[in-house]
Amino acid sequence: MAPNPADFLGPLPAGARQAADPEAVAQALSQRAIEELLLDPPEPRTSVEGSGYVGVPVWLWIEDDVASTGPVSATATAGAARVTATGRLTAVEWSMGPPSADVRCTGPGTPWTGQVGSSPDCGYTYELRSLPERTGGAGRWTVTATSVWTVTWTGVSGGVPVAGEQTVRVSADTTLGVGEVQVLVGGAR
Repeated sequence: MAPNPADFLGPLPAGARQAADPEAVAQALSQRAIEELLLDPPEPRTSVEGSGYVGVPVWLWIEDDVASTGPVSATATAGAARVTATGRLTAVEWSMGPPSADVRCTGPGTPWTGQVGSSPDCGYTYELRSLPERTGGAGRWTVTATSVWTVTWTGVSGGVPVAGEQTVRVSADTTLGVGEVQVLVGGAR
């Protein structure tokens, strides 16, 4: 007697025939839409070309265009489910090299075009030179700019409106040499 194929099949797991969870579908689509936003790393800019100096203000900024600050949007779909994610720059975080030398700016910063003094919205003043023993032998501080994006998403999944929010960080590095100027004042003889 030949075996009956039904003898080898177990019962279907509970819920196997149920439709996909609308919330899980929305979460998956939101992640796909966020990945499709193509948030480019920032291009860190400073008022220093080559080397700066201890005690001299350094202006910090990134390019202020749609690709760098938003809003940018992308949509992901699966069947009748659809989610659109929109990203907007909410801050730029700068790590300037020395321990605890961090700056948080609420926007892209103001480009330096030769102005005197400190930046009106995003800057830093070094207190330490970039000596090789402080910089792993490089003699330059590694400066990291991190664009902080707030990404909101909305859509429909399983006929139900869905929405959420997520923070996305994208970073880029540059280096900056920092020296020190010493002035000796001699008396009249």
